[in-house]
Amino acid sequence: MTRFLVVPQWQGSPSARAMRLIDGAEAIADDLPRSALTRVEVPAEAGEAVGTGIRRFSTLTRVRDALAEVLASSDEPAVVIGGDCAVAVPAIAAAAERHPSVAVVWFDAHGDLHTPESSLSGALAGMALRAAIEAGPFVATPLVPAARSVLVGARDLDDAEAALLETSEIATVSASALADPAALADAVAATGADAVYVHIDLDVLDPAAVVGVLEPVPFGADPAHITASIARLRERMPLVGASLSGFAPATRDAAVEDLGTILRLLGALA
Repeated sequence: MTRFLVVPQWQGSPSARAMRLIDGAEAIADDLPRSALTRVEVPAEAGEAVGTGIRRFSTLTRVRDALAEVLASSDEPAVVIGGDCAVAVPAIAAAAERHPSVAVVWFDAHGDLHTPESSLSGALAGMALRAAIEAGPFVATPLVPAARSVLVGARDLDDAEAALLETSEIATVSASALADPAALADAVAATGADAVYVHIDLDVLDPAAVVGVLEPVPFGADPAHITASIARLRERMPLVGASLSGFAPATRDAAVEDLGTILRLLGALA
């Protein structure tokens, strides 16, 4: 049975409206089976950088450690629900510990490939994928190699991220390529992985498909293409962990129009 871990972390986001992520996580939680649901407490305070170059670092590490403890408490598959996308990093760590040859599939409109030195915002969400593949303040050793990482649907890259992708072994799959359900599975199989972790930031979707995101980016993915691609991927190798983040409805009432799409994505991951 899949368990759902709800982590309404907002401290990793660069947005001035980041606290909407709390309402988004709770709105999703309200539609999940209570018997399979665990909430991970997120401190109310913002936290301090403590010399790392990462805003709110002290609080982010507290959430990281609390989530890691919950993930380690059971071998049951888990889907982590944020909050901001930095909640995926400890979940990837847990998957990589159990499956050393895991690949990471990262659905996101943005690259999330900054370092504290290159980031203008200092927000961990913009460094989350980089934190999984490269040692830094948040993760002492790389969790997965760049060569087993697949970035999907990214179309809003800063110069530093674009430069990294030109030389990195990170594979990329465009949003339009997902029209062929085999495209993602082929890209992951080419990494040599024997298992996969999938993260979905909702801004990977086209703005016509989901309203409640902090930074909508045009020309995104179709939800049906994502679910079909994940289904084909799961035919090729086991899904050993997953996360979904970035739901930030303007109000709790406004969340309703997006929840159908979100629950279909969660169904693909669970």
